Amino acid sequence: MSGRAQLMWDPAVTRYDFGPDHPMDPVRLDLTRRLVDAFGLDRDIEVVAAKRAGDSTLRLVHRQDYVEAVKAASADPGAADGSYGLGTVDDPAFAGMHEVSALIAGQSVGAAEAVWRGEALHAVNFAGGLHHAMPGAASGFCVYNDAALAIARLLELGVERVAYVDVDVHHGDGVQAAFWEDPRVLTVSLHEHPRTLFPQTGWPEETGPDGPAEGTAVNVALPAGTGDAGWVRAFHAVVPELLAEFRPQVLVTQHGADTHFEDPLAHLAVSLDAQRAVQVACHELAHEHADGRWVALGGGGYAVVDVVPRSWTHLVAVAAGREIAPETVIPDGWRQEVFARTRQLAPGRMTDGRWPVEHREWEAGYDPEDRLDQAILATRKAAFPLRGLLP
Repeated sequence: MSGRAQLMWDPAVTRYDFGPDHPMDPVRLDLTRRLVDAFGLDRDIEVVAAKRAGDSTLRLVHRQDYVEAVKAASADPGAADGSYGLGTVDDPAFAGMHEVSALIAGQSVGAAEAVWRGEALHAVNFAGGLHHAMPGAASGFCVYNDAALAIARLLELGVERVAYVDVDVHHGDGVQAAFWEDPRVLTVSLHEHPRTLFPQTGWPEETGPDGPAEGTAVNVALPAGTGDAGWVRAFHAVVPELLAEFRPQVLVTQHGADTHFEDPLAHLAVSLDAQRAVQVACHELAHEHADGRWVALGGGGYAVVDVVPRSWTHLVAVAAGREIAPETVIPDGWRQEVFARTRQLAPGRMTDGRWPVEHREWEAGYDPEDRLDQAILATRKAAFPLRGLLP
């Protein structure tokens, strides 16, 4: 197996553009790619452009009538009337929508293929992680569910166990739904509590249907306001034990940057430094439990200058084996380009000043009066016994 990592990138992914007033500004992708280059990471990671996902690949997750609806809305955006979730406030139709959505999906599928076939040990598609799209509908800024498609392709290639860990602030509902009845896929999502955030799913009691897949869906519903120590504590209190028991052959992770305290659409209080700590932990867990096979995706993130490029550049650096020290100064050339493009002042360092991130391990005990510990315990009580683990 090659030890080299791949970065899946085609400049055309920046055409995934819902319009000037939409939170999901594609500048976040372009600025991330440029920051990766500014740090010279392109010398440590192979940059690969995969082909667009075709209909047969899209049908691994999505219904054909939905794919046809996306094509129709892509050709005539004005005709999209809200059916299939297209032409809504969250998912307005735009020209070329099918083509660019399929291209992003193709990058994640290509990442999965490269990792399983041994062409790369790790593969990153930060344009991906569009985890809300359902088999028959667009949802939450997501048209095609590239994360689910990557997993489905792995299963098609003969992988017997895939673990999916989602640390976006929103519940990974589309991926959970796609594999709800499939015991070959373990989905774990840490997200803001559904009482306070879209999509209002991801309760701890959502553990899979009765039968072979029971216990293959795990959800940690975090209280609004959760910060670094609590977020990292929750991750380590749930994810490592589950992966050790499930023994995945491939680890797929989704790294939405919208857990950040500056994100305008959610209510967690996580720093860039904690996001980096969890990226590093996912890398280590891939080596510990999946022979290093790691597919890392982007996701949400709407602080498009200050947060997203730094967070996902750290992700690329971790995958490339060339971690960027948090205190590292950001190259002036990139900061000048940010101002020219956005008229916003760019951050000066690759940290929010909260490194190292300290947290208390679950094994040290818990406080039954603490809301975060209550959330962790609710998940462990609901899901762990179904996997033969102690709550």
